[in-house]
Amino acid sequence: MVVQVKKEEKKVILTKPLSLEGESNSDTSYTTPNLLQRVLSLFKNVRPGSDLTRFELPPQFNFPKSQLQCHGESVYCTGLDVLSMCNTGQNPQERFISVVAWCISTTRPATFGVAPFNPILGETHHVSKGNLNVLLEQVSHHPPVTALHATDEKENIEMIWSQQPVPKFNGTSVEAKVHGKRKLRLLNHGETYEMNCPHLLFKILPIPGANWVGNVNIRCQETGLVAELSYRSSHSFLGLGGNHKVIKGKIFDSSSLKVLYEVDGHWDSIVKLKDTNNGTVRVIYDAKEVISGLKTPIVKDAESVWATESAYVWGETSQEIMNKNWEKAREAKQVVEEKQREMLRERESKRKSWKPKHFTVSYSKEEGWDCSPIHKWVSDAPIIAQ
Repeated sequence: MVVQVKKEEKKVILTKPLSLEGESNSDTSYTTPNLLQRVLSLFKNVRPGSDLTRFELPPQFNFPKSQLQCHGESVYCTGLDVLSMCNTGQNPQERFISVVAWCISTTRPATFGVAPFNPILGETHHVSKGNLNVLLEQVSHHPPVTALHATDEKENIEMIWSQQPVPKFNGTSVEAKVHGKRKLRLLNHGETYEMNCPHLLFKILPIPGANWVGNVNIRCQETGLVAELSYRSSHSFLGLGGNHKVIKGKIFDSSSLKVLYEVDGHWDSIVKLKDTNNGTVRVIYDAKEVISGLKTPIVKDAESVWATESAYVWGETSQEIMNKNWEKAREAKQVVEEKQREMLRERESKRKSWKPKHFTVSYSKEEGWDCSPIHKWVSDAPIIAQ
């Protein structure tokens, strides 16, 4: 399903969220034939170890979404309200377990050979679902840094993220390491949970595929509880057979280092938790409940959609990609990118620096990027997630 809204002769295009593999999704049936050969051709002049941050993809390798939308969807597109469950736990351990499940729910399937648009500087994505309001802004272009602020006034929950993907070509694969911090605050309980994100690995040879890999640490400073999760790509011979989206880990008390629970499963299906004290096992996450059957967001108030909104900025390019009109998609994409270059030249000529509209941003070698929201609460959005 595609939602189109005319705004100043440009289209606001919203497409179905990324969901579990195998689900019918007409919005993503735009990949070109001979994809592996095209990917190999794309990287034929790229040296192993190269940083791909400034690498520009032809539209044939884009799907009709900005990276901001992908980040946002991982928060507001859920079939089950995992976030509210974090608030209802009767004790710190139960709340921490719910936060672990919520963290896993933000991991969404990736597709080999296609990637979202690189957001332009100042691009935003603003969506509401129920009482949850989500706002993202591209606060830096080189390097690419995205800030996210999400609030639920009813539940008294706040999220603050900063993310910087650093993709590198490794000869037979591309690995996008995601730097930055994610904070989830349960204000009713006075608890802040800090976590990082796994890395996205695109394997080109011998078997093409996309998967999340790496270690994720979740820590609550107030309670001393820590989770260490490992995303693994478990392959059989030549990568054939089995489910490769493995997640394993543990939850422990940082003061005593005692392991309280063991985590085991697959992030795209079932994740179980084992109590090390009594051996009982329970399911804490079911991907089919959370990230299947997701619906396309809708535009509630077209007049209130910002000119910086991702679905507006890339609307024409997205439409042409879905139409498989590659020449028009290329032209539309060039218009967006050239406008960004013109704005940069204008700022440089006037010796003006660009400042984010919704975040205060700082950087240090020790702490990385810090993105603090200017406003306490995110406002209601004109785009609604169903």
